[in-house]
Amino acid sequence: RLADEARADGLPVDPHGLVVGSRLIGQSFEGQEWFHSRPSANDHDTLASAPSNLGPRNEDLLATIEERRSTVAATESVPEADVPADAVTASGSGLDPHISPAYAELQVDRVARARGLDADRVRKLVEAHTVGRFLGIHGEPVVSVLDLNVAVDRASR
Repeated sequence: RLADEARADGLPVDPHGLVVGSRLIGQSFEGQEWFHSRPSANDHDTLASAPSNLGPRNEDLLATIEERRSTVAATESVPEADVPADAVTASGSGLDPHISPAYAELQVDRVARARGLDADRVRKLVEAHTVGRFLGIHGEPVVSVLDLNVAVDRASR
């Protein structure tokens, strides 16, 4: 705890003096005005954190992924082929607080329209909340959904 007290407390986000979430634990956002998180096999329940345990060829898993792909494509008004993998697949824990820059970009027009903001302004918020690879080589760039939604909410006030 002494080495990294902020992380020990879960990196709470409190933009208005009220904690709205944690930077370490994903949560569900619904509605046209919010960037949406990755799907979760456990509805973002921290007590039931786990993957679905379905294999990559499991028919139920494949059907779920195709259903999610269709839903995301319809929501974002794009072809199903343009839907990134993290928009339709849950992370191993089901609690990933990040999405890919590609999934964030896919949602820009919808969020901007719902918030009455210019899409370029929202796109700049996505860029500002994109974190690159650790030490420039490890992992992939990610966007914190909670931090981005707080920024978009602030920009639309």
